[in-house]
Amino acid sequence: MITLILIGLLGGLITAVSPCILPVLPVVFLAGGTGRGEDAKKPSPAPGGDGGTPGDHGGGAADGRGTAGALATAPPAAPERAPRNRRPYAVVAGLVVSFAFFTLLGVTIISALGLPQDILRYVGLVLLVLIGLGLIFPPVERLLEKPFARIPQRQVNKEGSAFVLGLGLGLLYVPCAGPVLAAITIAGARGEISSDIVVLTLSFAVGTAVPLLVFALAGRRVADRVAAFRRRARGLRIAAGCLMIALALGLALDVTAAIQRSLPDYTSGVQKKIEDSDAARQQLSGLYDGSNKELSRCEDGADELRSCGKAPALEGIDSWFNTPGDRPVDLKSLRGKVTLVDFWTYSCINCQRAVPHLQDWERTYKDAGLRIIGVHSPEFAFEKKRSNVVAGAKKLGVDWPVALDNDLTTWDNYRNRFWPAKYLIDAQGTVRYFKFGEGEYDKTEKMIRELLRQADPTVALPKPTGRVMDDLAADRTPETYLSNLRIRGYVGTPLVDDEPTAYRFPKGDLPLNKLSLDGTWTAGYEQFTAGKDARLAFTYRAKNANLVLAGTGKVTVLVNGEATKTISVTGSPTLYRLTDDKDARTARLELRVDEGIQAYAFTFG
Repeated sequence: MITLILIGLLGGLITAVSPCILPVLPVVFLAGGTGRGEDAKKPSPAPGGDGGTPGDHGGGAADGRGTAGALATAPPAAPERAPRNRRPYAVVAGLVVSFAFFTLLGVTIISALGLPQDILRYVGLVLLVLIGLGLIFPPVERLLEKPFARIPQRQVNKEGSAFVLGLGLGLLYVPCAGPVLAAITIAGARGEISSDIVVLTLSFAVGTAVPLLVFALAGRRVADRVAAFRRRARGLRIAAGCLMIALALGLALDVTAAIQRSLPDYTSGVQKKIEDSDAARQQLSGLYDGSNKELSRCEDGADELRSCGKAPALEGIDSWFNTPGDRPVDLKSLRGKVTLVDFWTYSCINCQRAVPHLQDWERTYKDAGLRIIGVHSPEFAFEKKRSNVVAGAKKLGVDWPVALDNDLTTWDNYRNRFWPAKYLIDAQGTVRYFKFGEGEYDKTEKMIRELLRQADPTVALPKPTGRVMDDLAADRTPETYLSNLRIRGYVGTPLVDDEPTAYRFPKGDLPLNKLSLDGTWTAGYEQFTAGKDARLAFTYRAKNANLVLAGTGKVTVLVNGEATKTISVTGSPTLYRLTDDKDARTARLELRVDEGIQAYAFTFG
């Protein structure tokens, strides 16, 4: 439980300083420094009394040395302390209460009452406008504070509008979502509220509150210490009110999203290290379905293609759009193509920043066999509304098929934890790579290109869209795994998984960076095992060629048809030097391999 609390606290702290909450910060800052206009104008009592009959400030009852003086003259009244401005605490408390409560129970309440999914967002916008009007027009503020009039403490009563402001901000607060917030929102959306989820939510809310409270207190301190702010208290309140109304309009018209998209996601690295660490995964694992465990064989943003199991089905989809007749897409119908499944939500700033890269890939590689499917798994209730999603997708330029995963069934099928998340599926329907969050677009594009070449070795790929290095255009042949699912550049008899099979070299010359088999081989995931009369050919460019081999036997090396050396192989997997030249050259390498020897991976230098 303590570990869960720490994860929630740290996740909240990171979220509260992420670029996604920047639009809220100016309002929190100014709200912390704006008191009631009449309070700002009230003069402090004079040190010697409170306006009554002045007493003897030098002796008598004032210092306790005389009784007669005490009877004759009333003691000077203690200076009346100005009411302490607790608005920063009220604003942040309202935000935390609102965000935590409605994140967990908002969907359940809305469904039970049959209200529109985006009603909470509208309520938040209305409250923000009302608070803005209250700062500009005091009678409106007094009206907002009436619900708090029954509370005995005058100061708590007076900060009612600040608490209401926090409630409104909490409804509009859309932070960058990592695994912690994902676990909370998903549990809330399903009504699966356990003690662990409550603890995680409260600790996350407290973690979020700390930086926001610091910001609000800074606003109060500036207002208290800077004379210009005290002299212009009324003008400051009007400016804060105008800012809140402008923020409400900006949120309603989605103007703030454009600003957020232009900012780098400077907290993503720290967020992943904490929220996606081994300890966090273990604590959060009970919040996810345990199926499709093969996906755990892959890691986020791996440097190579791997086999992550069969691609889970797109199930529990509410509806589709951007397809002919809004008909659903079956992954099986995309066999032979490379498919990118993108988990996103239209209001997620991280997802919005990723869209231009998806657009580039869809435009560049569609003719080569790439297909993109967007799985819209909502983070908040208003993101379940189809018209909202369609409008959001159109505004962002998303024109590939989109599935509305409102019940998060497909999200669970893929054991997903992030918005956005990209899963690459090969032509045989196997997940080969995934990337959580933003960044490493060059690596993802490189994986797309490799899968397209595996699907069709003859494909002519256009130039990369970004800074990705095209290995085929590099000065040397790239590392190549002898794996039935990770091999690149293979040509010849189609590979058969895990069964001894007779292969034949293709006729004619073998193109650069292509390899082929001849004789009997068993093609497995980790290695290829030589059988009777096993041979391997590879046209490469490099100074040297190397191969990891294991087993017992000999390997004869031929370069451009001429035998150059015989290697004795013995024991566990070891790297063997096949060729060694002074300068890089293009050559045809042929290996004649004894039966039983295992070959793992080629590297080139």
